[in-house]
Amino acid sequence: PARYSPQSNWGQSLEYKQEVELYSGGRADFGEIAEAMGALVKQGKIRGWGMCNDNAYGLAASCYAARALGVPPPVNMQNDYSLINRRIDENGLAEASSPVHENVGFMAYNVLAGGVLTGKYLERAAAVDDPDQASARRSLEAPRGRMDERGWGYTLYRYRSGPAAEATRAYSALAKTYGMSLTELACRWTKERSSVTTALLGHTSLAQLDETLRYYSKKEPLPPSLLWEIDRVHMRNRLPIFSSTRVGKDWDGEGEIGE
Repeated sequence: PARYSPQSNWGQSLEYKQEVELYSGGRADFGEIAEAMGALVKQGKIRGWGMCNDNAYGLAASCYAARALGVPPPVNMQNDYSLINRRIDENGLAEASSPVHENVGFMAYNVLAGGVLTGKYLERAAAVDDPDQASARRSLEAPRGRMDERGWGYTLYRYRSGPAAEATRAYSALAKTYGMSLTELACRWTKERSSVTTALLGHTSLAQLDETLRYYSKKEPLPPSLLWEIDRVHMRNRLPIFSSTRVGKDWDGEGEIGE
Protein backbone atom coordinates (compact mmCIF):
# COMPACT_ATOMS: atom_id res chain seq x y z
CA PRO A 1 0.00 0.00 0.00
CA ALA A 2 1.03 3.63 -0.57
CA ARG A 3 1.21 4.21 3.16
CA TYR A 4 2.97 2.91 6.22
CA SER A 5 1.84 -0.45 7.50
CA PRO A 6 3.82 -2.89 9.66
CA GLN A 7 4.81 -5.28 6.89
CA SER A 8 8.12 -6.87 6.06
CA ASN A 9 8.88 -4.53 3.19
CA TRP A 10 8.55 -1.56 5.56
CA GLY A 11 11.67 -2.25 7.60
CA GLN A 12 10.55 -5.66 8.87
CA SER A 13 9.13 -4.11 12.03
CA LEU A 14 7.60 -6.60 14.41
CA GLU A 15 4.97 -4.11 15.59
CA TYR A 16 2.88 -1.17 14.42
CA LYS A 17 4.69 2.06 15.31
CA GLN A 18 2.63 5.23 15.58
CA GLU A 19 5.64 7.51 15.20
CA VAL A 20 6.43 6.00 11.80
CA GLU A 21 2.80 6.47 10.73
CA LEU A 22 2.86 10.11 11.83
CA TYR A 23 6.14 11.12 10.27
CA SER A 24 6.47 8.94 7.16
CA GLY A 25 6.11 10.78 3.86
CA GLY A 26 5.16 10.08 0.26
CA ARG A 27 1.74 8.71 1.12
CA ALA A 28 -1.50 8.87 -0.84
CA ASP A 29 -4.65 8.81 1.27
CA PHE A 30 -7.56 6.49 0.65
CA GLY A 31 -9.73 9.25 -0.81
CA GLU A 32 -7.09 10.26 -3.36
CA ILE A 33 -6.65 6.69 -4.55
CA ALA A 34 -10.40 5.98 -4.74
CA GLU A 35 -11.03 9.24 -6.61
CA ALA A 36 -8.26 8.52 -9.15
CA MET A 37 -9.48 4.96 -9.71
CA GLY A 38 -13.09 6.14 -10.00
CA ALA A 39 -12.06 8.61 -12.71
CA LEU A 40 -10.31 5.86 -14.67
CA VAL A 41 -13.39 3.64 -14.46
CA LYS A 42 -15.64 6.50 -15.62
CA GLN A 43 -13.32 7.17 -18.57
CA GLY A 44 -13.54 3.52 -19.58
CA LYS A 45 -9.80 2.99 -19.16
CA ILE A 46 -10.28 0.27 -16.55
CA ARG A 47 -13.23 -1.92 -15.58
CA GLY A 48 -12.33 -2.11 -11.91
CA TRP A 49 -9.47 -1.70 -9.50
CA GLY A 50 -7.90 -3.61 -6.67
CA MET A 51 -5.29 -3.62 -3.95
CA CYS A 52 -2.27 -5.72 -3.04
CA ASN A 53 -0.50 -6.57 0.22
CA ASP A 54 -2.81 -4.46 2.35
CA ASN A 55 -4.69 -5.41 5.49
CA ALA A 56 -8.27 -5.33 6.82
CA TYR A 57 -7.98 -1.67 7.82
CA GLY A 58 -6.73 -0.68 4.37
CA LEU A 59 -9.46 -2.61 2.59
CA ALA A 60 -12.30 -1.25 4.74
CA ALA A 61 -10.97 2.31 4.58
CA SER A 62 -10.70 2.13 0.79
CA CYS A 63 -14.27 0.87 0.47
CA TYR A 64 -15.64 3.53 2.81
CA ALA A 65 -13.70 6.29 1.00
CA ALA A 66 -15.02 5.15 -2.38
CA ARG A 67 -18.61 5.07 -1.19
CA ALA A 68 -18.27 8.52 0.38
CA LEU A 69 -17.06 9.87 -2.97
CA GLY A 70 -19.69 8.02 -4.97
CA VAL A 71 -17.16 6.02 -6.99
CA PRO A 72 -16.76 2.23 -7.42
CA PRO A 73 -14.97 0.55 -4.50
CA PRO A 74 -12.14 -1.97 -5.06
CA VAL A 75 -13.21 -5.28 -6.55
CA ASN A 76 -10.14 -7.30 -5.66
CA MET A 77 -7.61 -7.75 -2.88
CA GLN A 78 -4.44 -9.67 -3.71
CA ASN A 79 -2.29 -11.06 -0.90
CA ASP A 80 0.18 -13.83 -0.17
CA TYR A 81 -1.73 -16.99 0.80
CA SER A 82 -0.76 -20.65 1.01
CA LEU A 83 -0.51 -23.65 3.29
CA ILE A 84 2.33 -21.88 5.12
CA ASN A 85 0.75 -18.41 5.16
CA ARG A 86 -2.85 -18.24 6.41
CA ARG A 87 -2.43 -14.74 7.76
CA ILE A 88 -5.57 -13.34 6.09
CA ASP A 89 -7.74 -15.91 7.86
CA GLU A 90 -6.76 -14.66 11.29
CA ASN A 91 -6.06 -10.93 10.86
CA GLY A 92 -9.54 -9.91 9.74
CA LEU A 93 -8.88 -9.57 6.01
CA ALA A 94 -10.85 -12.68 5.03
CA GLU A 95 -13.76 -11.40 7.12
CA ALA A 96 -13.58 -7.87 5.67
CA SER A 97 -13.40 -9.03 2.03
CA SER A 98 -16.18 -11.63 2.32
CA PRO A 99 -19.58 -11.23 0.58
CA VAL A 100 -21.06 -10.70 4.03
CA HIS A 101 -19.14 -7.44 4.43
CA GLU A 102 -17.24 -5.55 1.69
CA ASN A 103 -17.71 -8.24 -0.99
CA VAL A 104 -14.25 -7.76 -2.49
CA GLY A 105 -12.84 -10.79 -4.29
CA PHE A 106 -9.65 -12.24 -2.81
CA MET A 107 -6.82 -13.32 -5.13
CA ALA A 108 -4.19 -15.56 -3.55
CA TYR A 109 -0.64 -15.27 -4.84
CA ASN A 110 2.36 -17.45 -4.06
CA VAL A 111 0.07 -20.43 -3.56
CA LEU A 112 3.20 -22.57 -4.00
CA ALA A 113 5.26 -20.26 -1.76
CA GLY A 114 7.69 -19.29 -4.49
CA GLY A 115 8.09 -22.94 -5.51
CA VAL A 116 8.85 -24.18 -2.00
CA LEU A 117 5.53 -26.06 -1.83
CA THR A 118 6.51 -28.19 -4.79
CA GLY A 119 9.03 -29.84 -2.48
CA LYS A 120 11.97 -29.30 -4.84
CA TYR A 121 14.02 -27.42 -2.25
CA LEU A 122 13.62 -30.15 0.38
CA GLU A 123 15.94 -32.59 -1.35
CA ARG A 124 18.51 -29.97 -2.28
CA ALA A 125 18.56 -26.59 -0.56
CA ALA A 126 18.10 -23.33 -2.42
CA ALA A 127 21.39 -22.00 -3.78
CA VAL A 128 21.76 -19.24 -1.18
CA ASP A 129 21.13 -21.75 1.66
CA ASP A 130 23.18 -24.66 0.33
CA PRO A 131 26.34 -25.27 2.43
CA ASP A 132 27.78 -27.39 -0.38
CA GLN A 133 29.51 -24.85 -2.64
CA ALA A 134 29.61 -27.16 -5.64
CA SER A 135 25.91 -27.93 -5.29
CA ALA A 136 25.07 -24.24 -4.82
CA ARG A 137 27.05 -23.37 -7.96
CA ARG A 138 25.12 -25.95 -9.98
CA SER A 139 21.83 -24.47 -8.77
CA LEU A 140 22.92 -20.93 -9.66
CA GLU A 141 24.01 -22.05 -13.13
CA ALA A 142 20.81 -24.01 -13.77
CA PRO A 143 18.19 -22.55 -11.38
CA ARG A 144 15.18 -24.66 -10.56
CA GLY A 145 13.22 -21.49 -9.81
CA ARG A 146 13.44 -18.10 -8.14
CA MET A 147 14.87 -19.50 -4.94
CA ASP A 148 18.05 -20.46 -6.83
CA GLU A 149 18.65 -16.85 -7.91
CA ARG A 150 20.74 -14.68 -5.60
CA GLY A 151 18.35 -11.72 -5.64
CA TRP A 152 15.08 -13.57 -5.19
CA GLY A 153 16.70 -16.21 -3.03
CA TYR A 154 17.56 -13.65 -0.35
CA THR A 155 14.39 -11.63 -0.86
CA LEU A 156 12.08 -14.63 -0.44
CA TYR A 157 13.83 -16.13 2.58
CA ARG A 158 10.54 -16.16 4.50
CA TYR A 159 9.36 -19.25 2.61
CA ARG A 160 12.48 -21.17 3.65
CA SER A 161 12.83 -20.09 7.27
CA GLY A 162 13.34 -22.88 9.81
CA PRO A 163 9.66 -23.01 10.83
CA ALA A 164 8.49 -22.73 7.19
CA ALA A 165 10.76 -25.61 6.17
CA GLU A 166 9.49 -27.70 9.09
CA ALA A 167 5.88 -27.11 8.05
CA THR A 168 6.71 -27.84 4.40
CA ARG A 169 8.24 -31.19 5.34
CA ALA A 170 5.14 -32.05 7.39
CA TYR A 171 2.81 -31.17 4.51
CA SER A 172 4.99 -33.16 2.11
CA ALA A 173 4.65 -36.22 4.33
CA LEU A 174 0.85 -35.77 4.44
CA ALA A 175 0.69 -35.47 0.66
CA LYS A 176 2.66 -38.71 0.30
CA THR A 177 0.40 -40.49 2.78
CA TYR A 178 -2.67 -39.48 0.76
CA GLY A 179 -1.15 -40.43 -2.58
CA MET A 180 -0.53 -37.04 -4.12
CA SER A 181 2.30 -34.61 -4.71
CA LEU A 182 2.94 -31.65 -2.44
CA THR A 183 2.13 -29.39 -5.40
CA GLU A 184 -1.29 -30.99 -5.78
CA LEU A 185 -2.00 -30.70 -2.06
CA ALA A 186 -1.04 -27.01 -1.98
CA CYS A 187 -3.12 -26.13 -5.04
CA ARG A 188 -6.24 -28.08 -4.10
CA TRP A 189 -6.17 -26.88 -0.49
CA THR A 190 -6.06 -23.24 -1.58
CA LYS A 191 -8.77 -23.79 -4.19
CA GLU A 192 -11.15 -25.14 -1.53
CA ARG A 193 -10.71 -22.25 0.92
CA SER A 194 -13.90 -20.23 1.27
CA SER A 195 -11.90 -17.00 1.57
CA VAL A 196 -10.25 -17.45 -1.85
CA THR A 197 -11.99 -16.23 -5.01
CA THR A 198 -9.16 -17.00 -7.42
CA ALA A 199 -5.42 -17.60 -7.49
CA LEU A 200 -2.50 -16.05 -9.35
CA LEU A 201 -0.10 -18.80 -10.40
CA GLY A 202 3.29 -18.45 -12.07
CA HIS A 203 4.98 -21.11 -14.19
CA THR A 204 8.32 -21.57 -15.91
CA SER A 205 7.09 -24.17 -18.41
CA LEU A 206 3.94 -25.36 -20.17
CA ALA A 207 4.31 -28.67 -18.35
CA GLN A 208 3.93 -26.87 -15.00
CA LEU A 209 0.88 -25.01 -16.32
CA ASP A 210 -0.74 -28.26 -17.46
CA GLU A 211 0.00 -29.83 -14.08
CA THR A 212 -1.61 -27.08 -12.00
CA LEU A 213 -4.60 -26.82 -14.35
CA ARG A 214 -5.14 -30.53 -13.84
CA TYR A 215 -5.19 -30.08 -10.07
CA TYR A 216 -7.51 -27.08 -10.21
CA SER A 217 -9.88 -29.02 -12.49
CA LYS A 218 -10.42 -31.80 -9.96
CA LYS A 219 -13.95 -31.59 -8.59
CA GLU A 220 -13.71 -34.00 -5.66
CA PRO A 221 -12.81 -32.25 -2.38
CA LEU A 222 -9.87 -33.23 -0.22
CA PRO A 223 -10.83 -35.80 2.44
CA PRO A 224 -11.95 -34.32 5.79
CA SER A 225 -9.34 -36.46 7.55
CA LEU A 226 -6.59 -34.85 5.46
CA LEU A 227 -7.93 -31.34 6.09
CA TRP A 228 -7.81 -32.02 9.82
CA GLU A 229 -4.23 -33.28 9.61
CA ILE A 230 -3.33 -30.08 7.72
CA ASP A 231 -4.92 -28.03 10.50
CA ARG A 232 -2.97 -29.98 13.09
CA VAL A 233 0.29 -29.02 11.37
CA HIS A 234 -0.92 -25.42 11.14
CA MET A 235 -1.65 -25.24 14.85
CA ARG A 236 1.96 -26.06 15.74
CA ASN A 237 2.96 -22.74 14.19
CA ARG A 238 0.15 -20.57 12.86
CA LEU A 239 2.42 -18.29 10.81
CA PRO A 240 5.65 -20.11 9.93
CA ILE A 241 6.78 -17.76 7.14
CA PHE A 242 7.01 -14.90 9.61
CA SER A 243 8.82 -17.01 12.18
CA SER A 244 12.55 -17.65 12.23
CA THR A 245 15.16 -19.73 13.99
CA ARG A 246 17.75 -17.07 13.04
CA VAL A 247 17.16 -14.06 15.26
CA GLY A 248 20.12 -11.84 16.08
CA LYS A 249 20.40 -10.48 19.60
CA ASP A 250 21.23 -7.01 18.22
CA TRP A 251 18.49 -6.79 15.57
CA ASP A 252 16.53 -4.20 17.59
CA GLY A 253 12.93 -5.27 17.02
CA GLU A 254 13.38 -6.39 13.42
CA GLY A 255 12.98 -9.80 11.81
CA GLU A 256 14.70 -11.62 8.96
CA ILE A 257 11.73 -12.45 6.78
CA GLY A 258 12.53 -10.88 3.41
CA GLU A 259 10.24 -8.79 1.25
